[in-house]
Amino acid sequence: MASLEVVRSELADSHKDTRLNLQGVLEGGSLTAEQRWGVAVACAFAARNERLKEAMLNEAKKALANPEPVIEDARAAASLMAMNNVYYRFRHMIGKESYSTKRAGLRMNRLAQVLTNKVDFELVCLAVSAINGCEMCMQSHEKIVLEGGLSEDQVHDAVRIASVIHAAAVGLES
Repeated sequence: MASLEVVRSELADSHKDTRLNLQGVLEGGSLTAEQRWGVAVACAFAARNERLKEAMLNEAKKALANPEPVIEDARAAASLMAMNNVYYRFRHMIGKESYSTKRAGLRMNRLAQVLTNKVDFELVCLAVSAINGCEMCMQSHEKIVLEGGLSEDQVHDAVRIASVIHAAAVGLES
């Protein structure tokens, strides 16, 4: 079982900043433990690095009193955003009105059937959307989380985690 410390030690010296940031962004900040680990786990899934994913799952299980709902929502968010980010990024980047008027026809029921809470799930979706680079999805999720009572600091901290998780995955592969 990979731990976060083992994964950090596997990052070469050329990735020293990522190694340090990987520890820093997962400590403290404005997020609750459930938000922090939900974002970290979902982003590890989105980054598609097996060692990093295993380490984040292990750390979440150690850090949270009830990790299963957080982990399951993280899995669902990563999967849904893998689909939605591709589709909506396409529509946005092509920029044709004709595509914007077409019905997506993609099932997204899990967005309404969260195990944790709607606002935290949307925050996790926002972080994954940042990794996947979907402007429309980031704007949509950011609006929902702010209207749901979270702060810009919490959004900022979630995206910081996403950026470092993504950098760690790149570092582990290089």
